[in-house]
Amino acid sequence: MKTVEVATTVRAPPEEVYDFLLDFPGYAAYSKHLESVRAHGDGGPGTEYRLTFAWWKLDYTAHTRVTGAERPTRIDWRVTRDLDASGQWLVDPIEEGDDDTADAVEDGGDGAADVDVDGADACRVRFVVTYDPGSAEGVLDLPLFASLDWVIEKASELVVEEGRRVVERVVADLEGRRRDVELDVSVY
Repeated sequence: MKTVEVATTVRAPPEEVYDFLLDFPGYAAYSKHLESVRAHGDGGPGTEYRLTFAWWKLDYTAHTRVTGAERPTRIDWRVTRDLDASGQWLVDPIEEGDDDTADAVEDGGDGAADVDVDGADACRVRFVVTYDPGSAEGVLDLPLFASLDWVIEKASELVVEEGRRVVERVVADLEGRRRDVELDVSVY
């Protein structure tokens, strides 16, 4: 099993961020490769999604289900068909006096303070996905001469690029303006 974790700090109350993340069908507007999202449910536990992705010569519809939710800190999900994958959105309030996180939000990379952060108005958002890369074998209809290893390598690069694009757009909507967003990406 592999795990990918993407984290950033958002200047918005945890409840607002949680509600935004619960509205998963809205993500299609932020993504270059997510063509459609069909939802059956209200976003809470039991909600099922059909996510249609298209990239290069491939398209795939992922079937997922929200398996748990704890307002305003956690949304759990899993893939229900074809792939062995699960994950969660984690929203951690920033406590007043957490200088390391506050500094990361205040300095947008240009040395100038971009936002004023206090514990009530900021949170750390983490998207964590755990998956078995081998479970993709036989799931995708690969073009002739395209290996699964090559597709996984290229798709991994695409995930980071797409993640950055989506997170920057989400942060801009939540905060009311665009800024450089620092992403912490871990793969283990």
